[in-house]
Amino acid sequence: MKVVILSSLSWSLINFRGALIARMVAQGHDVLACAPDEEPEVLARLAAMGVRFRCTPMARAGTNPLHDARTLFHYLRLLRAERPDVVVAYTQKPIIYGGLAARLLGRSRYFAIMSGLGYVFSGEAQDRRWLRAAVSRLYRSGVRRAECIFVFNGDDHREMLDSGIVSSGQRVMQVPGSGIDVRHFAQAPLPDGPFTFLMVGRLMRDKGVGEYVEAARLLRRKHPDARFLLLSRPETENPTGYSAADLRQWREEGLIEILPETRDVRSFVASAHVFVLPSYYREGLPRTILEALAIGRPVITTDMPGCRDPIQPGVNGLLVPPRDAPALAAAMERLASDPALVGNMAQAARQRAVDVYDVDKVNCTLMDVMRLQGKEPVTVPPSRGVTRATLTPEGA
Repeated sequence: MKVVILSSLSWSLINFRGALIARMVAQGHDVLACAPDEEPEVLARLAAMGVRFRCTPMARAGTNPLHDARTLFHYLRLLRAERPDVVVAYTQKPIIYGGLAARLLGRSRYFAIMSGLGYVFSGEAQDRRWLRAAVSRLYRSGVRRAECIFVFNGDDHREMLDSGIVSSGQRVMQVPGSGIDVRHFAQAPLPDGPFTFLMVGRLMRDKGVGEYVEAARLLRRKHPDARFLLLSRPETENPTGYSAADLRQWREEGLIEILPETRDVRSFVASAHVFVLPSYYREGLPRTILEALAIGRPVITTDMPGCRDPIQPGVNGLLVPPRDAPALAAAMERLASDPALVGNMAQAARQRAVDVYDVDKVNCTLMDVMRLQGKEPVTVPPSRGVTRATLTPEGA
């Protein structure tokens, strides 16, 4: 079969969907991957897999209807020329405009991967109800003829029902995120030296960066030798973003060690004892949490949609209320004071990743539902694509 995959960022085709694309190719399908940017390293990886690439224009964060109409026009032209059997779209604009194009042409089976509802459906956007209503209507138009809509957590499905994005009769299936390559993200022993916390995330207020900084300030009083690492980048154009000046101030205070964006996050996760993500952004299922679990690190995160799903409180991590720096500090202090508990949680974290979030298991489910799985088992090589700190969420 011919499969077209629509995305909003080229590197996500490898970082989030690389193993799924590899499985499609291994099953003999002709795969065309699309994105609005052309990153040479990604294009080389796709070509090596035997995957064609097409650049499709898109203003990822823009709201200009003329720009979005241009995206829809290019999708229509692409699908009319390619005549694919299956169209798979993920992230907001590919889902909306790819779904509309597939629906208008009526030739392809269409699947949407809703990896997260994002900022518009978060508490930070409560005063922008008009925007939420508009996005809901667009989503509804895009997924109306979807054969199946995959979601990463049950909260998103309920929100989609409440917002009218989907009807009770539509097929919506929850899957364990995009999965994680547990061979690539291999288990690593806990490090020696000072107790170390790591947060990986975009420099945004609703990612909980401020709470992490304040928790570090509180915890430093009891554990002066503890280290607090932050792997991030400024988000100056985001409505909840911090600036480079904020980073400099935290660095000058000596509270936080700032790490630059990297193409391979594994060594940084392995250098920490505990992974922290105090997000109150409307996550789908944060890839950073899955990476930490696979490497064998307990996770402290918020009791929020997406974040809480992989965590078994007291077993492989801890949950804290959102926007609550003292509660976050207390959870961090609990683990910093109990190395034996951290060791037990580390083993449970790895086991959870292997049992539930193994990318091969997740992709087998997706392929079965999309009726792309052959009768004979296939061997898919381990993914060795562009591995980066996941600073851009799947739902962006």
